[in-house]
Amino acid sequence: MSESAQAVVPKESATVILVRSNQTNAWEVFLARRHRNSSFMAEAYVFPGGQVAAADTDAQLNGHISTPDNFKPQALLQDDRLSPEMAQSFFICAIRETFEEAGVLIARTSSGHFINFDSNQENERFTAYRRELNAGTLTIHDIAEKESLLFPLEALTPYAHWITPEIIPKRFRTFFFLVKLPEEQKTTTDCSELTDSLWATPKDILKMHYEKEIMLMPPTLKTLDELTAYTNIDALFAAARGRVIYPVMPQPGDKILKLPHDPEYSIEKYKQPARPDEPSRIVMTDGIWQTGFCQNK
Repeated sequence: MSESAQAVVPKESATVILVRSNQTNAWEVFLARRHRNSSFMAEAYVFPGGQVAAADTDAQLNGHISTPDNFKPQALLQDDRLSPEMAQSFFICAIRETFEEAGVLIARTSSGHFINFDSNQENERFTAYRRELNAGTLTIHDIAEKESLLFPLEALTPYAHWITPEIIPKRFRTFFFLVKLPEEQKTTTDCSELTDSLWATPKDILKMHYEKEIMLMPPTLKTLDELTAYTNIDALFAAARGRVIYPVMPQPGDKILKLPHDPEYSIEKYKQPARPDEPSRIVMTDGIWQTGFCQNK
């Protein structure tokens, strides 16, 4: 389908690639499995994330945001069509969704330290906040007010921008963010949208996918494939800070999704220069998605 009024307008959303160092000087990434009854990507292992909510754009949140003087969210997202407020809401959404879905809160206390849940009383209090946040009876601003928290938006490094193809009835425009797991915090899934979870290296996760132990969807698969290039977290974040971010809207074919840098990609609005050494398509083979190259490159 070409661009037309019939295409469903994508919903704004954010996704978090949560990473941590492990004891072998390597690093790991967090994935959680979507509930089998989910209407979108059921049972797939995914990064935490979800839609931008109205509360993520609340101007009152500005009193609880900590950023460097030169912090410009739309410049970091490399999308000048976004207003500063809308760009900032993607960062807030990423923080909120990570807390809702993984139990990790990217926030600092009034003393300037990342929050931790090391006491039973504190753990119980934030578990209750998380439950109310998921139920819609509390907002991220409410939590910040109650606990005098500041959200350090610079702790989130924009990584990618994916758009669901037009032929899909449920569409999203999603910014991916890299985030380090704060020390003294642990991941716990919410047991409603997300059930099982895992921490593993990108290579090990891909191995599990190709051996059909877990299921990955195309954006997650391609992202993990890219992440295998980095031997440590510092190298990953250094590369991400210099990364060019552009909209990735796959072009569907027969059991294939062509990415914008594929030589045969033909959606002019999103087309990118060819990169012959990088997989440029995602192909359904033997019942699973796999990265691949254009044979006519």
